[in-house]
Amino acid sequence: MNATDPEPDPGLDPVENVVATIARSAAEIRQGLVGRRGKAGAENPSGETQVEADVWADELLADRLTSIDGVAQYASEERSEIIDGGDDRVSVAVDPLDGSSNLKSNNTMGTVFGIYDEPLPAPGSALVASGWILYGPITTMAYARDGSVTKYELTGGERTVVEEDITLPDDPLVYGFGGRVPHWHDEFREFVREIESNPEHKLRYGGAMIGDVNQVLTYGGIFAYPALEGSPRGKLRLQFEGNPIAYLIEAAGGRSSDGSRSILEVEPDDLHDRVPLHVGNAEFIDRLEDALE
Repeated sequence: MNATDPEPDPGLDPVENVVATIARSAAEIRQGLVGRRGKAGAENPSGETQVEADVWADELLADRLTSIDGVAQYASEERSEIIDGGDDRVSVAVDPLDGSSNLKSNNTMGTVFGIYDEPLPAPGSALVASGWILYGPITTMAYARDGSVTKYELTGGERTVVEEDITLPDDPLVYGFGGRVPHWHDEFREFVREIESNPEHKLRYGGAMIGDVNQVLTYGGIFAYPALEGSPRGKLRLQFEGNPIAYLIEAAGGRSSDGSRSILEVEPDDLHDRVPLHVGNAEFIDRLEDALE
């Protein structure tokens, strides 16, 4: 770390230290997007073209999180190998800049993180906390631990609680579905038509998954990036996106599913495994699983 980096607090446990460090880094990541909108000339392990901001945010978080006592591993969607911190407490998996393709059009992006108490790759059942930063008009953080979800506003390196013990609203309002429609399976397409047929439901899809999932957390509803023709595991990564999002949505009283079971029950084979992701109000996920049977 350099002299301007936020120092970990030795008085916090490793989980809270990780969360505090990510929160304090959010303003710098947001500011660091300026001038880093170009392509980095490389691909991440999932074969996606990286932008300069992807690489920069990953390096910043790797440097800061691996300096925390108690962090055993750091893994990122942007790198193929795990950084071994030589400790034996928690492992951190991060999508440093979700939605970086939105940089060109200056739309919403975020940072997603999961904190596991097992070596990576690990199932979602090994998560002890997860959350996301949303770089919207206001920078906010949603954070889940011990079955409770808290939302914060982030400014000047400080966290201000906006809402505690968050649960999904009982009357689901919004929906958003990823992947190209011609690549959807017929059963999923029919489910979508059913959701869209209700005039009280509103489409919310912005091209940055975490922004769309945050809409579900705020208003209730469903977000899905399903299995596709030719891509049976969909697009999203289990360690870096699927598990952390499922953990938070389930802590908020919702459900997650890979199409037949909770995403938190999926056993990974590889660090960069993909998973079909469906999260939202239980009634929607129940109907989805019935449709996909």
